Amino acid sequence: MVNIKGDLKMADCNHDCESCSSNCGERTVPFDFTEKLNEYSSVKKVIGVVSGKGGVGKSMVTSLLASAVNKEGNRTAVLDADITGPSIPKIFGVSGSAYMSAKGVVPVKSAGGIDIISINLVLENPEDPVVWRGPIIAGAVKQFWSETFWDNEDYMFIDMPPGTGDVPLTVFQSIPLDGIVIVTSPQELVSMIVEKAVKMANMMNIPVLGIVENMSYFKCPDCGKEHKIFGESHIDEIAKKYGIKAVAKLPINSALASAADKGKIEEEEAAEIAPVLEAVKNL
Repeated sequence: MVNIKGDLKMADCNHDCESCSSNCGERTVPFDFTEKLNEYSSVKKVIGVVSGKGGVGKSMVTSLLASAVNKEGNRTAVLDADITGPSIPKIFGVSGSAYMSAKGVVPVKSAGGIDIISINLVLENPEDPVVWRGPIIAGAVKQFWSETFWDNEDYMFIDMPPGTGDVPLTVFQSIPLDGIVIVTSPQELVSMIVEKAVKMANMMNIPVLGIVENMSYFKCPDCGKEHKIFGESHIDEIAKKYGIKAVAKLPINSALASAADKGKIEEEEAAEIAPVLEAVKNL
């Protein structure tokens, strides 16, 4: 029996917390916040791509990693969890609308066959801003995971919004992540914020697979010399401090930026991302 406060009367308690929805003081098993996939979906490995702040190229890295594993013959998906700043559809050159089927929402496929879901693929007008509060945004991300028909995906990459707020916390708690990749840039301030992301992952018991330092340097096409436009890198120090073995340093690459603007990122490759890519494949 449950009293008017919703608490189980102790006389009727069987001490099986896993089957009980009451939040009484005797609870010994924490609530499970994990959202389940729908019955028709299957995703083998889920990797979150995060950053401590915006503007470091997180969506670009998500796209490069997804394209790379897809080219190796793996069924690949991208869940764009950056609800207020979605860029995945633009980078992959996909348009149109995800639609409902008997098995759930059907994602839009890229030219290379990657399954993509994003708020811009369900809005009537992709240019309309999403003016939602945190809980509604977090709910939309959970719906993307649980109500989309993910057709036997080998890898899913979740492009998360920057920071350590509502949506990253929701993803960490609600979606069974196998690991995360952290994206940063060389500035010392950004490196400090990266440590926050690493500590958050550690708090949630989620492995950090690797760190990608984007815009790490510019390589002169004439003399081949590397120029540290944004200052010296500190990423190796952070990786060593937290025992992160996979570190990738991506140069400033106008070809990648142009491909992303044209929606043709799948035609490009970034060999420098290999250490983190291997960590993902070795899950």
